[in-house]
Amino acid sequence: MSKKPISFGKISFAINTLGQNNVEKDSNSGFGTFGRTPIMEQKDIEDISEDLESQNLHQVMGIKNFGKKAKSFNIDEMVEQARLTAQQNKKKVEAENESKEKDMAGSKVLGPVNVSTSNDDQDDEDDELIGPPIPANMLPNLDTKEDKNVETKHGDNSDEKNQHSDDSYDDLSGSDDEELSIEKRIPNTHEVEMQHGSKAVVAVAVDPSGARLATGSVDYEVSFWDFAGMDTSMRSFRTLQPCENHPIKALQYSATGDSILVVSGSAQAKVLDRDGFEVLECVKGDQYITDMARTKGHTASLNSGCWHPTVREEFMTCSQDGTLRLWLTDNSKQHKDVIKPRQRGGLKTNPTTCGFTRDGNTVACGCYDGSIQTWDHRRSFVNTSMILRDAHTARTEITCIAFSYLGSYLASRANDHTLKIWDLRNHRQPLNVFRDLFSRYDQTDCGFSPDDSMVFTGVSLQNNRDTGRLIFFNSKTFETVTEVPVAASHVIKAVWHAKLNQIFVGCGNGSVKCYYDNKRSLRGAKLCIVKTHRKKQMVEVVSSQQIITPHALPLFRQEKLRTSKKKMEKERLDPVKSRRPDLPITSGQGGRVAASGSTLSSFVIRNLGLSKRVDDDQDPREAILKYAREAEENPFWVAPAYKKTQPTPIFMNDEDGPGDAKKTKTDT
Repeated sequence: MSKKPISFGKISFAINTLGQNNVEKDSNSGFGTFGRTPIMEQKDIEDISEDLESQNLHQVMGIKNFGKKAKSFNIDEMVEQARLTAQQNKKKVEAENESKEKDMAGSKVLGPVNVSTSNDDQDDEDDELIGPPIPANMLPNLDTKEDKNVETKHGDNSDEKNQHSDDSYDDLSGSDDEELSIEKRIPNTHEVEMQHGSKAVVAVAVDPSGARLATGSVDYEVSFWDFAGMDTSMRSFRTLQPCENHPIKALQYSATGDSILVVSGSAQAKVLDRDGFEVLECVKGDQYITDMARTKGHTASLNSGCWHPTVREEFMTCSQDGTLRLWLTDNSKQHKDVIKPRQRGGLKTNPTTCGFTRDGNTVACGCYDGSIQTWDHRRSFVNTSMILRDAHTARTEITCIAFSYLGSYLASRANDHTLKIWDLRNHRQPLNVFRDLFSRYDQTDCGFSPDDSMVFTGVSLQNNRDTGRLIFFNSKTFETVTEVPVAASHVIKAVWHAKLNQIFVGCGNGSVKCYYDNKRSLRGAKLCIVKTHRKKQMVEVVSSQQIITPHALPLFRQEKLRTSKKKMEKERLDPVKSRRPDLPITSGQGGRVAASGSTLSSFVIRNLGLSKRVDDDQDPREAILKYAREAEENPFWVAPAYKKTQPTPIFMNDEDGPGDAKKTKTDT
């Protein structure tokens, strides 16, 4: 006897587990059953839910059958279809190569690249295919494009290559005329002049980003220029004297641009921040100690200095005490290392300029004996790594040494009126010597262009010339590229900024000139020339907020807010708000005297002493007798005092003789 299943509405539960047929019949009709659901029914439910979801997605977004294709993606079929398509393509490529072998010399390259003879290679290529195959109608077009690329790559016709090249490539590479003309690489189409002062500008520094410029002069002042904040007036935003009464000799921004090194005529170098505030000052050494390695700092005036190109906190200075010293910004109380250059006989010599290579691995200096000496920064500074004896004339200052950007060449400038280029790989003889370059200052600069194709230097003003020049030479052919007339004065410092592509030149008349190209230069001085100088007016002052109180008493009631122009006119009439100066007075009051002067002494002098002036050439006796008759008729001093008590003056006559003499008393 079988029991009936218990059901709640259309939900049924089979008590007898053996009656599976009845359960299947009941489960087909109704909402569901208690117990484990068969697997086939769960799959059907998932399919129905996916159909509903795809219908809703199609109604909202317009996408139909979004999820079904991803599920029915068969990788085996795709691999098989890709294998068949690849075999067909190989056969087509082989047929095309055989037909083009006679006409094209460069078509043989396609054989080993696109055709593989072994079956193992085919299997490897088939295993690497991922994703759906390329449609067959697109394959011939791809093959023709590949053939065209190979023809243009291996062909000798340059015109066809230029036709297939893009416009963007032409913009980046430049035209052939620009590549051939080295003179056009110099950014000197436009110029801007900035006035530092009236003395010679012997130090010019630009920060690595090109946002600020610092100039130093022999007038002890350092000026800071901000290109983003300047207008056409080209005025510096700060001028200061960081080293009191010592002329500035060298300036340089650090590798990060957050600080600037100031080298002056004193024995102590200073480091300032970007705004000109002092960060540190190097200690001064003991001048009574003979061994310079035992002192903590320089004992004589500085000549030059520079920052390390890669180490942010390290800088170097050279001095007249015959030493180079390396410093760290963390410890300004003592130098990090000391270097002592030597002459040929072993005596000390004074370094006049110093510098690092672009990678910072080599320290170099030019000495007063005409030699250029270098040391390896990674080792001890006892022995030199390279020394150029007789690089320049002895007892003449080497004003500048500059390394090329690639680090294989060195340019040196000296007061013997020469510029020399050296190859560091073979430094026995200079590559070339440029002569007749007059130099008057110990800071005359030289340098390389950013692409190392040119070397430039400034020339001081000679008696037979009217303008100072900036001369550019070709670093490979050693020919003069161009001469740029700068000003009617000496050309001392010149800095070619690689990022801005602008040249900054310091002159002997106190001016700083910036040369740039309107097309190839970026930012820098180009930001200033577009800003017009506008004078600030009082109208631009923001007035205070007005509080409207309509029922306030007259004492506390505020006036109605007017326009700024009317308000300014009203304040102009107010003597207190306009700060009107004191008006002249006609009579003395409040301690002030009228037009006669501001003090009592000036009043007495003007009204009494200088009221009636006496010429120096006039006879004083005649000048006094001229007023004798007027004094008798109009007495001023004595007669008015006795006018009431003695109306008729009684004077002694000349006829009256002296009185009788007093008789002496005699005893009787």
